[in-house]
Amino acid sequence: MTTVDAFQYGIPAESDFGYVQAIRSGDLIHVSGQLSFDETGEFRHAGDLTAQLAQTYANLDRVLAHYGATRNQVVSQTLYVVGLLRNAAVVAEGNLAYFGDHRPASTVLGVTELTLPGQVVEISAVVDMRLPA
Repeated sequence: MTTVDAFQYGIPAESDFGYVQAIRSGDLIHVSGQLSFDETGEFRHAGDLTAQLAQTYANLDRVLAHYGATRNQVVSQTLYVVGLLRNAAVVAEGNLAYFGDHRPASTVLGVTELTLPGQVVEISAVVDMRLPA
C-alpha cells in the first residue's frame, strides 16, 4: 500500500482554490506551483522577476524541508513565466543560482498571465526521495 502525505502552508489560497502545496505518494513528491508568497500568505514582489524567483525557490525549499528532501532530489520542474522572451536570461540566472551543479529536467513556458496581478513566475516540481540528498 502506498502512503500519501499532503503538505499545506495554511494560507487562504489553499482553501480558496482547493489544493495542497505538495503531495507525497511513495517515493515521489509532486509540488504544486510555487509563487512569491511570504510566510503569512501575502503575495510579494509584484512585477519583479528576480525577487519573485528568489522567493519562489525559497518556498520550494520550505516544501522540500517538510519532507526532509533537498533540491538535489528535484528530478523535474516546470516554470511558467510572463514575458519569457525578454526575461529568459533572468530565469536562467535564477535557475542556475538555485540548482548549482544539479540539473533537473526542466520545461519553461511563456504565458500571457498568471493568477495574481503582478505575478510573473510560478514553479512546480517533482522530487524523487530515492535520490541522494
